[in-house]
Amino acid sequence: MKFIISGKNIDVTAGLKTAVEDKIGKLEKYFTPETEVHATLSVEKERQKIEITIPMKGNIIRSEQVSSDMYASIDLAAEVIERQLKKYRNKFRAEQQAGAASIRADFFEQTFEEDEDEIKIVRTKKFDIKPMYAEDACIQMELLGHDFFVFCNAETDEVNVVYKRKGNTYGLIEPEN
Repeated sequence: MKFIISGKNIDVTAGLKTAVEDKIGKLEKYFTPETEVHATLSVEKERQKIEITIPMKGNIIRSEQVSSDMYASIDLAAEVIERQLKKYRNKFRAEQQAGAASIRADFFEQTFEEDEDEIKIVRTKKFDIKPMYAEDACIQMELLGHDFFVFCNAETDEVNVVYKRKGNTYGLIEPEN
């Protein structure tokens, strides 16, 4: 694995770099040697945050963890990524067979307890999508009491999503052309 480690508002010391490489490096058994791991360490007040991103063809494995101790955040991020790998193993297997994934072939031969945790869609909802502006979609989302709202953007004529963010702010997801 190739590590790309950077810091925001923090000097990435040799100890932190070693901790990231050791903890995330334990996941090396799942990935091919040329797989890149992007780690961004940041500090905001008392919050020690790490963002781990592992880009693969067609997928991104990501974990963002915050705690009062950077080493604890690193441990948590490694655990989350390993859980994601085990949980979505069947999806990665299909892509491996198509030659698209960066996962080692022997990973698929292992058995894990979480294999019963398959994704099950238990409800399908259909509704009319009316053209509206993003601000109107936010109002509609609030009226419904939801955390997100799907709508047709009146300006672009494309399907967009507005969502609630922390601090009573909103986000907009638009398709990339």
